[in-house]
Amino acid sequence: MRIAMVSEHASPLAALGGADAGGQNVHVAALAAAMVGRGHEVAVYTRRDARGLPRRVATPDGYEVVHVSAGPAKQVPKDDLLPHMTDFSRFLLQDWHDQRPEVVHSHFWMSGLASVLAVRRDGIPVVHTYHALGTVKRRHQGSQDTSPAERIAVERLVGHEVSAIAATCDDEVDELITMGLRRDKITVVPCGVDTKLFAQIGPVAQRTAPHRIVSVGRLVPRKGFADLITALPLIPDTELVIAGGPPVLKSDPEAQRLLACAEAHGVADRVHLIGQVARTDMPALLRSADVVACVPWYEPFGIVPLEAMACGVPVVASAVGGLTDTVVHDVTGVLTPPRDPRALGRALRKLIADSSRREAYGMAGQDRVDARYTWDEVAARTELVYQRVAASDDLAVAR
Repeated sequence: MRIAMVSEHASPLAALGGADAGGQNVHVAALAAAMVGRGHEVAVYTRRDARGLPRRVATPDGYEVVHVSAGPAKQVPKDDLLPHMTDFSRFLLQDWHDQRPEVVHSHFWMSGLASVLAVRRDGIPVVHTYHALGTVKRRHQGSQDTSPAERIAVERLVGHEVSAIAATCDDEVDELITMGLRRDKITVVPCGVDTKLFAQIGPVAQRTAPHRIVSVGRLVPRKGFADLITALPLIPDTELVIAGGPPVLKSDPEAQRLLACAEAHGVADRVHLIGQVARTDMPALLRSADVVACVPWYEPFGIVPLEAMACGVPVVASAVGGLTDTVVHDVTGVLTPPRDPRALGRALRKLIADSSRREAYGMAGQDRVDARYTWDEVAARTELVYQRVAASDDLAVAR
């Protein structure tokens, strides 16, 4: 099957940890590679965000990355990209003129818009993954939400236009139905984890305290790092390592805010912001933790808990979004209320003090990843969605 993946701001070639580079980049890259491994031909379309990038890049994993000229050839915040989606869709229409994909898989709402505009003439089936929903972001961020005003309306339009929706968790399904989208269009297909890279056996990063908590993510307030710092006085003999953000943190306002928070709570000597970590170094960092904490205010899915579970490390997570699917409370880790540092501190202190419980959670987490969240399993479930919409398209053409 010839598959076109559209990921307008999240290139599979991007370095992770920047303002707009995170889980979606990992998802698109890993899914593309897994689909190639299942015998499919895959091209990923992403916006050209720097001068000098070749139009097409063949990756070692067998899929192709196509750089789309839409807007200036420089880094642009994703919330400013909507005006360039018409040019993006024109590029797709032209590129698909001679070699029509059998299915298009769009990632994020603007990619969905560009894709449904590009396929209207030829009727190519589109599968869409939202990765995040504007309704959820607006609910939690309110006036701080920087999304374009049109986002929610466009997300609803995309949901009506596409052939199928691949939701990443049950919580998202409920949200989509509330938006008025058809339940029979929606299939839950979670994100996955690279179990060859993230595994229990391997190098372990050094630590400087008897116990260690690791948390990973973009340095934005909603990731809950300040809540972890606020909870740290309740957890003795433990250091907190926060990985993510730009390579240099001195000029990053969120990094400076977190350091000031640590100073105010008297734990500056136990809080370490280490900035961007190479993906190949991430397993060693996760293995060095007694607990991996993932405590956002809201989270569409969250790949870091899966990576920790694959490494045999227990997880303490907020009971929000996709984390309630991946982390089984009192089986693979502990779920706590979001934005509650006191409850978070109690949960972390109790788990760090109980090595047997941590070991049991770690083993259960590995088993859960192996059964449900390998990329081959995720690709197999995605393939079924592709085959269903392609079959429906063939039937419609025949009629």
